[in-house]
Amino acid sequence: MLEPDTGALDREADLIATMTPLIADLAENGNGAVALAGSRGKGRSDEQSDYDFRVYADAYRGPDIRQTEQWQRFERAMREWEARGFRMDGVWMRSYAGVRRDLDAWIGGAAVPKTFEWTIWGYHLPTDLANQQITFDPEGVLRGWKQQLAVYPEELATSVLQQYWEVLQYWAQDYHYESKVARRDLVFLVGLTGKLANAILQVVFALNRAYFPGDGWNLPMAAELKRLPPDFVSRMTSILSAGSDADALKRQRQDFIAMIADLELLVAA
Repeated sequence: MLEPDTGALDREADLIATMTPLIADLAENGNGAVALAGSRGKGRSDEQSDYDFRVYADAYRGPDIRQTEQWQRFERAMREWEARGFRMDGVWMRSYAGVRRDLDAWIGGAAVPKTFEWTIWGYHLPTDLANQQITFDPEGVLRGWKQQLAVYPEELATSVLQQYWEVLQYWAQDYHYESKVARRDLVFLVGLTGKLANAILQVVFALNRAYFPGDGWNLPMAAELKRLPPDFVSRMTSILSAGSDADALKRQRQDFIAMIADLELLVAA
């Protein structure tokens, strides 16, 4: 068994300790709440992972924060750490009020992922808040959100299941899928493969009352769930690496339809 690299852990702790007060100081009152999100928040980071910092506040320094002394200090420190091999994805500045509004909507069943350039499946707020690693929380707001999300909301499960199950039922029966396979319309089929894979994973996580991971670690995290179709991870891996020749595309469609049928049994149970 490999021992953890204590030197790397110490350097990461040093980075967090250095960056957290600089990020908190971007808030207008100098006291923003700070967290690490992404794979590090989920505890699944590897050598490819960067550092995704979030900061939450009522307002930020300005009117142009990038011209402030506080931003310049933050940016200098970030560049210094990057020069030492620590990749950082800047910082996402968020308002308490905006997050509270969006979180209320999600918990109430209005599951509408926000689209950003850096997402594939959209930004899933409950996943982010439930998994982020809090590094500074002067008012306890981030801890409160995590406690609020400790139990998966039933209204959210109902909304996710309804939305994505409709997608799966439609494409399992629609003749357009079969005709696109017959034509080997690769651009269309690449898009549809992603759409169906996302819908299947959304249903699987909602069935297990677990937050959808977002853009990363979907299959490894799905493997840890209890309610899954038989051989779920190996079947999904095979589907997603089917190839593009005519026979492979036919098998892929058949395997998708079989997976949807197995999911239907779980949904009905």
